[in-house]
Parts: sequence; structure tokens; C-alpha cells
Amino acid sequence: MDEKIICNIKTLAIDMIHEAGSGHPGIVLGAAPILYTLYANHMHVSTNDPAWINRDRFVMSAGHGSALLYATLYMAGFDIHLEDLKNFRRYGFKTPGHPEVGVTPGVDVSTGPLGQGIATAVGLSLGEKMMKQRVNTKEITLVDHKVYVLCGDGDLMEGISYEAMSFAGSHHLDNLIVLYDSNGVSLDGTTEGVFSENIMERMKSIGWDYELVKDGENVRSIDKAITRAKNNKKPTLIEVKTVIGKGSYLEGKNSVHGKPLTEEDLKQLKSRLNVPQKEFYIDETLREAFRMKVAQRTNIAYTKWAESYRKCVQEETFLKQISFLFNPNIRCNFLDYDFQMDGDLKEATRSTNKKIMNTISSYIPFLIGGAADVASTTNAYLEKGGDVSFLNFKGRNIHFGIREHAMGAIANGLALSNFRVFASTFFCFSDYLKPAVRMSALMHLPVVYIFSHDSILVGQDGPTHQPIEQLAMFRSIPGVVIYRPCDANEIIGAWNTILNDNAHPSILILSRTEVPLLKTSDKRMVEKGGYVIRKEVQKLDATIVATGSEVSIALSLAELLYKEKNLDIRIVSMPSTTLFEEQPKEYREAVLGDTNHIFTLEAASCFGWDSYASDRNHRLGIATFGVSGTKDEVLKATHFDFASLKIQIEKEIIK
Repeated sequence: MDEKIICNIKTLAIDMIHEAGSGHPGIVLGAAPILYTLYANHMHVSTNDPAWINRDRFVMSAGHGSALLYATLYMAGFDIHLEDLKNFRRYGFKTPGHPEVGVTPGVDVSTGPLGQGIATAVGLSLGEKMMKQRVNTKEITLVDHKVYVLCGDGDLMEGISYEAMSFAGSHHLDNLIVLYDSNGVSLDGTTEGVFSENIMERMKSIGWDYELVKDGENVRSIDKAITRAKNNKKPTLIEVKTVIGKGSYLEGKNSVHGKPLTEEDLKQLKSRLNVPQKEFYIDETLREAFRMKVAQRTNIAYTKWAESYRKCVQEETFLKQISFLFNPNIRCNFLDYDFQMDGDLKEATRSTNKKIMNTISSYIPFLIGGAADVASTTNAYLEKGGDVSFLNFKGRNIHFGIREHAMGAIANGLALSNFRVFASTFFCFSDYLKPAVRMSALMHLPVVYIFSHDSILVGQDGPTHQPIEQLAMFRSIPGVVIYRPCDANEIIGAWNTILNDNAHPSILILSRTEVPLLKTSDKRMVEKGGYVIRKEVQKLDATIVATGSEVSIALSLAELLYKEKNLDIRIVSMPSTTLFEEQPKEYREAVLGDTNHIFTLEAASCFGWDSYASDRNHRLGIATFGVSGTKDEVLKATHFDFASLKIQIEKEIIK
């Protein structure tokens, strides 16, 4: 019966690809026995409650195999309809081209570029460990599940997988099991000559256990390997030797990877698999057998868990403590909290942020996070939180090591585990984790990315460490909210807005340069994105829109130009262009003012400021990479020193 069900899954998925006119039949025909065995014999899930908090998680890291996943979930009893399968890769149905969380029941992670899935799974695995130590007691077990991944050669070739798997090995994440569809073929040809390392030795060297299944068609062998992996004390990779496109005329060839089979090939394949030629044929007897196999096994686990949950309901205090496990959404107000900031405060915003987030964290116990080996410099560290290690998963500070790319994806996995997560590095190094930020936005995960060393003012570290284009890059990602606060007040306002936003990732950009606490900055106006921080005295000659540490520079320029030239300039602080764009047109126009001279001032690329600046000459930014030198030398070399800015503003207004 196992073989018959697998054959029906294969033909169902192949029909989906054929109907869509696009897809990846190779993985369907090669890896179907792996996925069937996992769901039939091991996955603890509830088809009636797919969001069950203690379900086993599955990540299709080889996301191009989505047709295989959807066919399997359908046959296993999830709420996916035949019409969804027939409309694979069509808008408005539950079967998108690659798996998307929140769209398809049974899909736990949106699968992005190869390798992202494995790294996110490491975050899910770490999240299970951290949650387990926070909510379980001797009497009650609410969290105790496994994380499974299906990956291919491509996932293991991508650098992010090595970063993440190395982290998993160091943290002894024994709840993580990776099923490796090892067929030695990628899109352009065989992997011979481009992927030749010994996978067993690689995994053992980074603290993993390794299993080998020589026959990928043998359900019994796959089943035994998974059973052994579940009892291991380390994360486990099971290498399953498969044949891409098994049974097709193109069996074993790269051409079967990413295009539908021909009509003739499809016909002979169904004959070989002993499945009727009818399109989207489903043997209801087999389907019911698969569903019963899943239900009978998993219902036992679900019932046992439900009994534990009922005990929690009876203990109101305990239930209140673990409420975030079921509802991670935050509603808070830190705007009225006295953070005891000295009026003469003058320090880098990265230092101020540390004080603020440490205060906030005492009220939000499930706020956790870490840095890519730079916490001592970005100051993104919770002083009383303790450090996470395989000996202490109750800690709140995660040392990701020098692994920016994996850090972002692991943070996504932790957010999917209902933690509120921050991840931190230097702003220039954020290039390494941009794909993970994009996935945060796609999955609507409220991850907080904290980037310090925000401009060329890092000086002597040179152009490799001086961000220029990063602000423009992140502002271009839909669904990401960027904050570049000018002082302590705006940091407080940013955090308050961030924590009350439960559906978007946020980026908090902080300075190494000291900035003063401005008398007219307003934490309550941060949610508007931009506001008038200095109003003109009598007449409006010009407006300068500034962000971050440049706001205090803009204020000084305005005061001097008024004193020397009687130029009356309004200053707008814009901590978040994202939020400002969301405001009504009337508000935005009122803030910018009715003037022919609107300048933008930011120590970064001018890209994206055209919608604000009156013309290109009114954009005050940096169009080149920086240089190595003292702060003053760098500013002068890039024409961003105070004197150069004053001359340019004065020239444009008076000409």
C-alpha cells in the first residue's frame, strides 16, 4: 500500500506541473518516498488544527518541490482541495509556486532562495529548545516537537546552509533532522566537479550525526533512518540516495529538473506506476488509508497535549505567563515611561538604544536576540538576560558567531516560534543578510534588525565599512519599516511603534557618532514618520528634511543661516520615510511646507529622495564610496562637511 500511495502522489504532482505548464518534476519523482514516509510514520501534526503549537515543523527547503508537498498534504488530509491542485501556481489558490506560510495549511515556512529553508529551520529548532525551557514544568509539557527539513544538493551548496548548520551543531540541536535528497544533479548538469565534498565528514566535523539510505525508493530504510535520528543527541542529516526524475524518459538527467514532462512521457510514466491515465486521478481508498494512518498516530499525541493544556487553563497564573506561546502580539505604551534621560545627554544612539531596550526587555520577557559577534560594539545586548548555549536555553542573548546571513534566517525561525527577536550587526555588513530580511517581510514577521555604525562617520575603518547604498536598498523592500532616529526621544518612539507592529519587520539604524538630546525632538511623532522639529521664525524660505545624526547638523545650519543671512528654514526630522509615506497627503504637505526649496540631508546615497527634494541640487547626500581618514577628513573628502553643506544650501536659496 505504501508503494501505491507514493505512486498516486507522484502522478498527482506531475499532473499539477503539467496543467500549470511549469514546475519541477525531477524532485517529485525522486523524493516522493521520502516525504511520504515522513508524514505517514513520523510527523506529529493535526490536519484539523494545522496551527497546533506543538506540531512537528516541516520545511521544504528545496522549495521548487512544492507540487510534491501539496500533493502529499492533500493525500494526508489537510484542507487543500482538488481545485487547488488543478490550479497549481495560479493566483487565489492554496498552491503557490513555492511554499508560503499562511497560504497553504501544513506549510510552516515560506521557502525563499535555496539554503534559506535550512537556516530558518535552525531557528525553529532553537525556538523549540528555548520555548521548552520557558513553559514546560515537571507536571506539564506543552512544547516538545521535532523540526524536519527536505533539502537538495543546491541547499547544501549555498553558503548560508553551512553557517546555519554549524550553529546548529555548536548548540546541539538534536530536535533537527534534515532529509537530504541526494541525486547529484542540478539545473545545469551533474554536480560532479562543483560539489565534491564528503558530506558525512562535513556533517560530523560540525557536530552532526549522519545517516545514509542507499536506496531512496525503500520506505523501510528511510523509516529506520528517521527513527534512529529521532533518538540521536545531535542534529542529524539523513542522506537519501535518489534518482532525479525516476521513471521518466529523462530519468537521471538535469533536463527533468525544471520543466514539465511531455504528453508521451507522462503517459508512459503512469503506465509504469500502474496509475490510470485519467488527469488528477485519485484512488480514494488509498487516500483514506493515508489519512487514517496519519490521524490514528498523530491523534494520540494531540490528545495527550490537549490534556496538558487543560491543566494550564485551570491555573490562571501559569496560563498568563505563557500567553505569548499562543498569542505573540504585543500591545504596549512606553511613550509615558520615564527612561530618565539627562537633558544634557550626548552619546551615540547605539549606546542610548542599549539602555532603552534593556528597560523595555524587563517588561517583555520573550524579547530575545543577538548579534553576529559584534554585540559589544552594536550594544544590542540584554544585560540581565543571560546567554543562550546548549547548556542554557533559558538565556535571552544569542551569540550567532560571524554568520550574518544565517543570523537573519534563524531570527525568522525564532519569530515563527512566537518570540520577538532582534538581530544585530554593523550597517555595512547588513548586505549579508538582505535575503533573510526580504523573507521576514514576505512572511510578515516582526523581526527587529538593529544596525549600528550608520554612516561614513565611522571614519578610519575606511570605505569597506562605511554604508552608502544600504539605506536605499532596505527602503526599497516592500513591508519593511526603517527607523533612523536622531536621538533618545526618537529611539523611544521607534521602539514603541516597533513593538506595537506585529506584522512587519523593522530596521533600527543607529550611530557610533555622539548626538545630543534635542530639545524639540518628539517621541510621540515617530509613528508619523516625520514631523517639524524646528519651525521657521517668520517666513518659510526653505525646508530641510534630515534623518538620524544629520538632524542636529540641520538644526545648526538653520540657526547659522538665519543669524548670518536671515534665511528662515524649517527642519523636518524624518526617522521613518516608510511611516511618513503612509500618512495622509494633507499631513505630508503640511509638514514639508509650501516652499520652492526642499532639501534632503542624509549621509548616504541620495537614491529615493527625489520625491521630496525640489530637484537634484537640493539632495544633500553622498554619491561616492567613502575614504579612510579621520571623521573630519572623510566629511571634507565627500563634501559633506558643515561648511560645504552651508554653501550649497545658501547658493540654492539665494540664486
